[in-house]
Amino acid sequence: MRSFLALDDIDPGELHRIVSRSVEVLDQREPLRHELGGKVLGLYFAKTSTRTRTAFTSAAVRLGAAVVPYGPADLQLNTGESLPDTGRVFGAMLDGLVMRTAGPLADMRLVASAGGLPVVNAMAAEEHPTQGVCDAATMLRHFGRVDDLSVLYVGEGNNTAAALGQVLSAYRGVTVVFATPKGYGLDAALLDALRKKGSEMDSRFHETHDLASVEIEADVVYTTRWQTTGTAKTSADWREEFRPFHVDDTMMSRWPEAVFMHDLPAHRGDEVGGSVLDGDRSLAWEQAWMKYGSAVAILEWVYCDSANSGAPESGQETTRRTD
Repeated sequence: MRSFLALDDIDPGELHRIVSRSVEVLDQREPLRHELGGKVLGLYFAKTSTRTRTAFTSAAVRLGAAVVPYGPADLQLNTGESLPDTGRVFGAMLDGLVMRTAGPLADMRLVASAGGLPVVNAMAAEEHPTQGVCDAATMLRHFGRVDDLSVLYVGEGNNTAAALGQVLSAYRGVTVVFATPKGYGLDAALLDALRKKGSEMDSRFHETHDLASVEIEADVVYTTRWQTTGTAKTSADWREEFRPFHVDDTMMSRWPEAVFMHDLPAHRGDEVGGSVLDGDRSLAWEQAWMKYGSAVAILEWVYCDSANSGAPESGQETTRRTD
């Protein structure tokens, strides 16, 4: 049994292969082999999802699996059944579970342990690891590499930011600056861990609350929506605190060579202007498409380890392809 719960659980070499396989899936033309034929996967989404839920459903079906979907009101968890008991039932009837909640990652580990089945973290409070794989794969597909990229993340230090930091910490020579509003930064322990990992990979991780102080030559400017699924703001004036972190054409002009990324959904006029999101420097829609490629790669890694075959290691370039 192998679960995909947190990026820090996965060996960097394995993670590189999953990321590379994600790109390969998106660019290949032939149908996928039914390597999950005969398996039944549960998809439990206690919180809303468009891209992740569709990606994993489509990936599972195209890999040959049957899918049992569960929405937020479908399980007896709502009537008081415990997570371990729910996990035991899942383990008896399913071959795996893709799970999204606003709860802690520990809940997913409990379900996996109690049920004895693989669990894929499709978003927990601390981290959104499948998004991290998607983000690195989008960069790899566009630049032909992830090593040595400079990334500016703008906005709340949420689970998307955590996953972005974790996945990029597996590559060499990267620079990541998290520009976050005061009181909405990354968890201090996570930032410290990223810096320690970065020192081993000749990479840098930095956080600032003053966007004007950012001096890197960014290859990527990345933002996410201000109203993150499953979270609430501590201040009634939070919109004013976030306003300086709005990504518009003026901000992007500071980094004229940078591409724009957004994990979607987007709220035009809040975290990003429409001309940036829909502009010719935006990778947001390719990034959304990459959710499918990364879902396939993750399911293959969990069940059949196809991600280990023939993919380049970090530092090896792939041919850039654009549509």
